[in-house]
Amino acid sequence: MIGVFDSGVGGLTVVKALSQRLPQEGICYVADEAHVPYGDRSPDEIRRFALGITRFLIEQGAKIVVMGCNMSSAVALGPARRLFPDTPMVGVIEAGVRAAVRASDDCRFGVLATTGTVNTGAYTREILRLCPDAIVCEQPCPRFVPIVESGMCDSEEAESAAREYLAPLLAQRCRTIILGCTHYPFLASTIARVVTSDIIMIDPAEETATEVADILHKCGALATEKNEGWHRYFVTASPERFTTVGERFLGKAITEVEEIQWGRDLGEVEWLEKTVEQTTKSAL
Repeated sequence: MIGVFDSGVGGLTVVKALSQRLPQEGICYVADEAHVPYGDRSPDEIRRFALGITRFLIEQGAKIVVMGCNMSSAVALGPARRLFPDTPMVGVIEAGVRAAVRASDDCRFGVLATTGTVNTGAYTREILRLCPDAIVCEQPCPRFVPIVESGMCDSEEAESAAREYLAPLLAQRCRTIILGCTHYPFLASTIARVVTSDIIMIDPAEETATEVADILHKCGALATEKNEGWHRYFVTASPERFTTVGERFLGKAITEVEEIQWGRDLGEVEWLEKTVEQTTKSAL
């Protein structure tokens, strides 16, 4: 089973890509809607949430965990890999940047992301690692996630926000634009109305699914069953709201939705405390 999580419905873009790439695999998805959006929270807080959900997914039987959330990928991927070394971890930032670098012909990159993700500088660091001469313009988009979560992707408000956020990237002549939040692909048609046809938009979900498939293949862990994989969903807020919005985005019915609660079904993980604990034990 593949474990995927995000702060809300955004990570369903990764679920959809995984379903198309690996239809035989079971997928367990956690939507932490009690804390959406992650982009407005501190790195320490997000790290606690992400590591807690990662542990929960591993306990459910996940053979690989996908952080279908850019903010989690920016601040919690490394700690998760160190805390859970026996379970492969995949983040969407590395995958999205690889796809963007392959697609670009001028090394001018725009990134649409949450304020929190922009503040980490994670996209700029990863782009410069692969393309040292790149010019990168990261744009925070605080209105996008609430618009998507409320199901208003095709509204006038959505188009107004897209024009506002894309203006600085277009002014910098960025032709390759990364949708640096898994919520944003749901706004792709609205964004397309704002930009010219020569703009390349990168959705990290497709590259993420390819990376997951490669890892499972190398580990000999791909599902061998011939049947279509099952999907199970956990939400930390309203299952009804998640189902309504999620079905609209996935284009199919969502079943097996279960509400879970922080403090009862899953708990936050303090990264610094765990690090100190491990260091102390290793020194004994």
